[in-house]
Amino acid sequence: MEHPLEILRRRGLRPKKSWGQNFLADDRHLSAIARACELSPGDRVVEFGAGLGHLTRHLAATGAHVVAVERDRDLVPLLREQVEGLDVEVVEANAATFSLVELSRERGSPLVVVGNLPYHLSTEILFHVFDQREVVRRVVFLLQKEVTERIAAPPGGKEYGVLSVLLQLYAEVDIPHRVPARAFVPRPEVESAVIRCRMRQGPLADPGDETFFRRLVKAAFAQRRKTLGNALRAGRLADPEAIARALEAAGIDPGRRAETLSVEEFARLSRLLSGAVEHEEDA
Repeated sequence: MEHPLEILRRRGLRPKKSWGQNFLADDRHLSAIARACELSPGDRVVEFGAGLGHLTRHLAATGAHVVAVERDRDLVPLLREQVEGLDVEVVEANAATFSLVELSRERGSPLVVVGNLPYHLSTEILFHVFDQREVVRRVVFLLQKEVTERIAAPPGGKEYGVLSVLLQLYAEVDIPHRVPARAFVPRPEVESAVIRCRMRQGPLADPGDETFFRRLVKAAFAQRRKTLGNALRAGRLADPEAIARALEAAGIDPGRRAETLSVEEFARLSRLLSGAVEHEEDA
């Protein structure tokens, strides 16, 4: 397949820097990303940011049906040319608003989601996909290396944080492949890696109210140097007495810091504290 810059040059186009367009055309890395998706013939895979179809072709070679989503209307006709004759459906749409639920219901099958995401939109798109996790089997995204390390981090280190807790509650995560900056055109200023999220059958632990769980985790990490008790009080999730009682009932020392809590401990604390807040509101 042609080099991305050659394909663009024929149409008088250039990568859009403001859109975070960095094309990957190295077959070794593209093949590794496709393998990480763990696809079989007949599977349905949604590729976000399909671009010029370099990864799309590797995905189609697995025998899976590919829905290639691309929002750049300048690239869509080029993408269609590059995947002509393959089992690929090209859709002009924005990944950040694309309905995986609707697609899954139309086609009657769960989905694998993959993509080389613009770095500035990666967190937004990740949460958009996880909010539709009931129809998603696996997520495989090529992201900034530091972001993948935060998602996959275990408790206890500086990388462990909001992304780690919120995503690991619903998925088993690993980093199966790394991609150096020199493999992209244009070359980005950061290194990249593949994050793979295998969706769990159910959450790792019951968090109670999911909206409250997110608020709790964000408040806990908002001021990492503070103890957990002080951070939660500063977040004003509940009155100080309710926070103290919930921490005691959860068996969590308020003097600990957020990065030392496991996902299960966060879920237990969320369940207890959200229950206390609901009781206060009903009183």
